Amino acid sequence: MDLSLGIVGLPNVGKSTLFNALTKKGIPAENYPFCTIDPNIGVVVVPDVRIDKITSLVLPEKVVFPVVNFYDIAGLVKGAHEGEGLGNQFLSHIRNTSAIVHVVRDFASTDIIHVENRINPKEDREIVEAELMLKDLDTIERSLIKVREEARRDKKNEKILNEVLALKDALEANTLANAVPQTNDAEVEKFRKSLFLLTDKPVIYLINTEIDKCKDENVKMYRDKIGASPDSLIILMDVKIESEIADLEGDDRTEFMKEFGLKESALDKLIRESYKLLGLMSFFTAGPKEVRGWTILKGYTAPQAAGEIHTDFMNKFITAEVVAYEDFINCGSWVKARESGKMRLEGKDYIVKDGDLMIFRHGA
Repeated sequence: MDLSLGIVGLPNVGKSTLFNALTKKGIPAENYPFCTIDPNIGVVVVPDVRIDKITSLVLPEKVVFPVVNFYDIAGLVKGAHEGEGLGNQFLSHIRNTSAIVHVVRDFASTDIIHVENRINPKEDREIVEAELMLKDLDTIERSLIKVREEARRDKKNEKILNEVLALKDALEANTLANAVPQTNDAEVEKFRKSLFLLTDKPVIYLINTEIDKCKDENVKMYRDKIGASPDSLIILMDVKIESEIADLEGDDRTEFMKEFGLKESALDKLIRESYKLLGLMSFFTAGPKEVRGWTILKGYTAPQAAGEIHTDFMNKFITAEVVAYEDFINCGSWVKARESGKMRLEGKDYIVKDGDLMIFRHGA
């Protein structure tokens, strides 16, 4: 399962600098709007010490970590939904992402211009989200023509019409589509997903501010400052400092982070919070040829997890050999896990747990 995050925001708020820090990919980050002409895509390994520990025991030929695709999307401006700035082409790139990382600027600098010539995090957030909502309204209006006709012909389709109208009402009230509760109707939810509404995606607000303000106790203050909802996810980060950290390795990196009181990198924090936001977790496969981490949704059954490896594994699933991560580390191998009774056989109804090591048995 691919995890993809779209980095959005106004021009010159630190999006490309963040992208560079995350991916160490040398894309332009010059001090002018629209320096990002195409969406830059960075494939970033998901750090997981559990894979390192498994590898040290199994000694495989190859190690494959899960990855996150980061999309650095050009800065939005007022009128982007109508083609202003670099326009609709960039809004369309957001459609393909799992979630949005909305970078909001809260640092003053005479060297880095602000497209609106002022520092106001709340207004910046509102400008970007207004463009996304206007684009979604355009999508809704175009879909309503067909949906109304289908509901007129068949009353069974009225539930879909009601859902679209509820989304329309929310957007017209300046509310993101993701605030409209999900229904328990699979058909309705399938149609809703088919709309690819930009504001129906989960959002992480990343506040780019000075390092001395990047403290947990300031999260609520910044949530209020940008006018975000009480349950919104906020990450505070000095993107410039994170960019410098990305250029360091080993002891130099450790000492630099210690100097600023940082316990983890921007990448680690973003991925951890993204996993939590999207309800994701990892299971592992381990053998002499390969140790690999797999990303799945929490609540996946054993056959669904097997399907991430190959659809035949899901369709012809028989059983799964499962060992909990801690048990595998304590035992040191599959053989010893079996001998000690820590390996168990699980069937089609088994709900995979975070960190499970699994071997799938399937029909030919």
